[in-house]
Amino acid sequence: MSTQQPAMHPTPSRKLRGKRKRSSPIKIMLYVIVVGTLLSVAGLIWFFLTESGTSVRYMMADTLITTQHRDWAKYLIGSEELQTRVENYWKKFEEMGEEKDKGLVEIKPEPSTKVPVKKELVKIDPISGKNFKGYLVTISDPKKLRIAVPNKVGKGEKVTSMVKRTGAILGVNGGGFIDPEWKGNGFQPEGVVISGGKIFYNDRGANGSVQVVGIDKDGRMIAGKYKVSELLSMGVKEAVSFSPRFIVNGVGQIKSQADGWGIAPRTCMAQTKDGSILFAVIDGRQTHSIGATLYDVQKIFLEHGAVTAANLDGGSSSVLVHNNEIVNQPSSEYGERYLPTAWLVFDDPEHAQINNIWEGLDISKIDPSKW
Repeated sequence: MSTQQPAMHPTPSRKLRGKRKRSSPIKIMLYVIVVGTLLSVAGLIWFFLTESGTSVRYMMADTLITTQHRDWAKYLIGSEELQTRVENYWKKFEEMGEEKDKGLVEIKPEPSTKVPVKKELVKIDPISGKNFKGYLVTISDPKKLRIAVPNKVGKGEKVTSMVKRTGAILGVNGGGFIDPEWKGNGFQPEGVVISGGKIFYNDRGANGSVQVVGIDKDGRMIAGKYKVSELLSMGVKEAVSFSPRFIVNGVGQIKSQADGWGIAPRTCMAQTKDGSILFAVIDGRQTHSIGATLYDVQKIFLEHGAVTAANLDGGSSSVLVHNNEIVNQPSSEYGERYLPTAWLVFDDPEHAQINNIWEGLDISKIDPSKW
């Protein structure tokens, strides 16, 4: 019997493994391009043709509407729809300002025989949501608030400067201002400014209507659409112009996130039934906080018992200053903006040195684009 072993030959599987070819870079690139194209097409279909995608698209457009890049929104919703959407927002804001206040705030004076309970004047708490972080400020005595204005003709003033100059405890940004091409110097307000019961600025005339956020002589928050003459007869002591008023008689007026005017840095003001003033200052356009809708702020205010609330100037203007330090993180890469008005809190507001910088000026000749 032969003991010779048969010759070993490679198995078919070994042959196949030995001859396997690697995919060429060109094939890989083509595969990536095809997959990327299909995903892009699917994404565009979702973005433009589905309900959820359209909702996101309009939210993005609303967010752009509140920035200096408003025109970019036309690439999301078209030029005509952009114009229509802006007009509808302002129309809605006007309507939200017309309902009359039912006087739900009850500011009761302490009885003369009772030892007054000293409340903490200023309280600052962090607030947050899905896309935002910020602060909720509670002012226990609404009569401690004053509207401050710049002290130099021709240019606005930073809130930190107003706080330090006047000796205020706390400050937040106030009303709107004329800002051509987003390059204004913050000196010319829009609408009306009232401080200490006196009209500092008025571009509407006595019978002109204006959206205001203010406080009357009794400490009640006044928000909505009024004639300037009405404001004086109502005893309004502090006021700036902005909109919308979004909580009226304890009822939120913004029905959903889709109507919340986009995601942005926010400064808003509210009042609870006992008279306490609330300020929400929310960061935005940053990695730690994208921003909030007005619906987000409305929800926070309602949870804290607000019966009246209104929007103040936001975006790059949103700032909270306490004890001469900026508490939040303003969105502007250049830091604080120069502004025409700010809400300041004082221990003794009656003696705060706040002078009318626009007195004697012809407001029609103010050029807000010059520094």
